[in-house]
Amino acid sequence: MKAEILYIADCPNSAAAGVVLRDALNQTGHFEVVIDFRLLTSGEEAAASPFAGSPTILLDGVDAFPTSERVTDLACRVYRSGQGPAGVPSTGDLVEVIRERSGTST
Repeated sequence: MKAEILYIADCPNSAAAGVVLRDALNQTGHFEVVIDFRLLTSGEEAAASPFAGSPTILLDGVDAFPTSERVTDLACRVYRSGQGPAGVPSTGDLVEVIRERSGTST
């Protein structure tokens, strides 16, 4: 599995996204997966990638939460959580996505 976080320079949540993604990868046994961080600096870069706001978490090149629309603005992303809007998804939500994508249920 390939893991990548697309982010913008002014995003206060990119580091936190890395933490929850690492936790979710570890919980699903993907200890060896390296998380790549890719800084987007222009609308053209955003348009050329599956960017849906910063941070966008990609698993094997696909948005982990594809309900958000792709954007070309260098803007922050808001995730839905049980406590309301959040700057990053929960570890539990990421664990679910990783298990679904990797075909494991535990």
